[in-house]
Amino acid sequence: QGQLVESGGGLVQPGGSLRLSCEGSGFTFSMYRMAWYRVAPGKERELVARITEGGGTTTYADSAKGRFTISRDDNKNTVYLQMNSLKPEDTAVYYCNADVTYTPINYWGQGTQVTVSS
Repeated sequence: QGQLVESGGGLVQPGGSLRLSCEGSGFTFSMYRMAWYRVAPGKERELVARITEGGGTTTYADSAKGRFTISRDDNKNTVYLQMNSLKPEDTAVYYCNADVTYTPINYWGQGTQVTVSS
């Protein structure tokens, strides 16, 4: 059974930066598509960014384009989300996800809180 552990959340002022990390174990990390989702208070879960196996393709929510960057290091079984120019509306619990396209295989992390406030 695969496991994902996120880290790097916290409190940051508007305009600041954070880097989230998510380390996977118990599965062949390099074969999985990786993504970051978030759940803001009172809102639906939102896909923030996704990166394909091998890192060849990345996609972003419109709200993240130009500010967030997803990357992966398969040697460390880790996916990252670099978040710059943070806004109060980025406040949410951020979740890491691993899946295999067109299969029911799907793993979630426990979430890490990001709070953007002055």
